[in-house]
Amino acid sequence: MSLLVGDSDTITAIATGPGAGGVGIIRLSGPKAFSVAQAVTGVTAKARQAHYVQIHDRHGDVLDQGLLLQFPGPHSFTGEDVAELHCHGGPVLLRTVLRECIHLGARQAAPGEFSQRAFLNNKIDLVQAEAIADLISSSTEAAARSASRSLSGAFSTQVDALLEQLIRLRVFIEAAIDFPEEEIDFIAESDVLERLESIEASIDSLLAGARRGRTLRDGLKLVIAGAPNAGKSSLLNQLAEQDSAIVTDIPGTTRDVLREYVQIDGLPLHIVDTAGLRDSADAIEQEGIRRARTEMQSADHILLVIDSSQINNTKDSTTLIAAYKGDLPPAVPITLIRNKCDLSETPAFIDRDKDVTEISLSARSGDGIALLRQHLLSAAGMSDSDSSDFSARERHVLALEDCAHHLRQGLFQLKQHGAAELIAEDLRYAQDSLGSITGSFSSDELLGEIFSSFCIGK
Repeated sequence: MSLLVGDSDTITAIATGPGAGGVGIIRLSGPKAFSVAQAVTGVTAKARQAHYVQIHDRHGDVLDQGLLLQFPGPHSFTGEDVAELHCHGGPVLLRTVLRECIHLGARQAAPGEFSQRAFLNNKIDLVQAEAIADLISSSTEAAARSASRSLSGAFSTQVDALLEQLIRLRVFIEAAIDFPEEEIDFIAESDVLERLESIEASIDSLLAGARRGRTLRDGLKLVIAGAPNAGKSSLLNQLAEQDSAIVTDIPGTTRDVLREYVQIDGLPLHIVDTAGLRDSADAIEQEGIRRARTEMQSADHILLVIDSSQINNTKDSTTLIAAYKGDLPPAVPITLIRNKCDLSETPAFIDRDKDVTEISLSARSGDGIALLRQHLLSAAGMSDSDSSDFSARERHVLALEDCAHHLRQGLFQLKQHGAAELIAEDLRYAQDSLGSITGSFSSDELLGEIFSSFCIGK
């Protein structure tokens, strides 16, 4: 995809989703947008007014009746002249009208090219461009609301404010380096330390919000693991609120990975039920266990289920988890589920006062499931979410983490050595990382990757 500003091509695409519908939209953007629209309708339209038109093919035959709207640049979504043909939403009809527009000099837009041109023409920043795609693909109402807030600039405003603070501090420090004849002790005679610590705290706060936004967008991969007959499939059915998995008293019933998508108060959960972990001579069961271990390696969170009716309930979580030490990835958070509390005649409870959170519940009766749901929200950081949350992506989180790392390095250099040159270098790296979020600093490769994931009409 070309990233050249000022591209003289006029692009066109179907801007509505695939399939039949009451209304379909053909969008054009570029210097020929108005002339192409006039050629297929025979109407010279006024700006920002809907005109009832007949849409013709190259032979003058009427294809459809609909509306024509025109938005002169730079006051349009892309910053260029934009025209829209609103037709009836039949796929064959829309493709026919699109071919006529291409015949008249427009070309088929690449995925995300309309949003790309809006970015290159400074109509939106990179975060807002990504928020458009996130809003379209939102799988929950909460995700749609957070994407809308990012589109309106909630995320970008915070990033830009911190970027400005970073630049000012970096300029001050580099000025002190470049003009040593002024004999300014910039550490002793300024608030550099306080300013740096304040920026670091703000970055940490923004990073926490970005992680919540990423979770709202991408969801959480939750893997249910444990020994056979511990009640893993019953737990999946409780969380899914339907009989997704077969439940029997026969050990090894689940031999393959079962997946279910659910929502808990707007939190998307990709739940994976796995085969019971044990030594087995059965080749099919062995393959299921291998797949279970593979899923655990890529999990965001693991529910390790044990049968509390078959163990000594005085055993602590450390002892119980140690039995699965070879199967559990070290960096993945684990919640110990003491299942079948109805059979062990123990109450449902949650205990967070240990290294690993423990929850006692009954997957059969549902007792304690509410505690688990609330715990999952808390573990994902969603219990602290509010109406100011915004949509975020993995690259945003990585950029903020990189920025925070360089700020911590700068603070260390300042406190331990007072090394102005090293502080300035760390601030430069932090600035580059932060600037990459909104696109004030972005490589062509990054832009191409981002916009190629968009749908055609955006």
